[in-house]
Amino acid sequence: MKVGFIGLGRMGKHMATNVVKAGFETYVNDLVPALVDQLVALGAKHCPTNQALAAEVDVAFTMLPNGAIVESVMCGPEGVLAACKPGTVIVDMSSVAPATTQKMAKVAAERGVKYIDAPVSGGTAGAEAGTLTIMVGADDETFARVEPVLQAIGKRIQHIGGVGMGDAMKIVNNMLLGANMASLAEALVLGAKCGLDPETMYEIISTSSGNSYALTAKMKKFIMADAFEPGFAMDVQYKDLTLAQEASRAMQVPIPMSNACMAVYEQARAAGLGGEDMSAVIKIWERLCGVEIRAPKEG
Repeated sequence: MKVGFIGLGRMGKHMATNVVKAGFETYVNDLVPALVDQLVALGAKHCPTNQALAAEVDVAFTMLPNGAIVESVMCGPEGVLAACKPGTVIVDMSSVAPATTQKMAKVAAERGVKYIDAPVSGGTAGAEAGTLTIMVGADDETFARVEPVLQAIGKRIQHIGGVGMGDAMKIVNNMLLGANMASLAEALVLGAKCGLDPETMYEIISTSSGNSYALTAKMKKFIMADAFEPGFAMDVQYKDLTLAQEASRAMQVPIPMSNACMAVYEQARAAGLGGEDMSAVIKIWERLCGVEIRAPKEG
């Protein structure tokens, strides 16, 4: 099976690397030549354009920043879909709205191409380790066809349902992540103002009912370490919350909690924190309240 990978950013480069290491004949393309060179050094083959890649492979993976870019890559003047052979499968691993994926799937079907969604959870660490959770929206036959490649990328591969359902699942998951992180930041700063030690807060909360992924993944490694290199960038979390808003309007489901925490991320982005890990949202409360949640400095 010939596998293509378009989009070699923070997540995509690790995912493509694991596909190469798993022994698949892999073709890559990205706007950043240095990223392509890293994959070529591992054994991947460079295609000069997305269309050249699409014409070469049996399965093409995309990992792109947003739905508008996905649509441009698929249907623009040098679009992928125009170059795919009938029977090609496109697996979009970007975080986009279900409606975007379903729209692309209809266009692809007109050309005899399968188009499915497979967004991921686990951040850059999971992408590098090959331990991502992958949420797949596809028919049974297409899922079975791409599953061997997905196993090189993730540890838990879940077939959620039809096309677009992987994207819907990702939206629901990241709604909760965003709210949990915003609430954790509030709670830690309140605790610090009350005189609680950050280490004590971590020890108690991590074994109590307030525990969450946000606490275990973000407090010690990012917040207390004063190390906010993403991880999972603030801008990406904000984008995922906008997808939740879009879905809520389409489905006529009110999401007041998510809307409230979205305002918090807007403040953080306005403060110049958008490129940092999402846990940097705590800096908004730290600056407001005059405390910092950091581990004691040695020496």
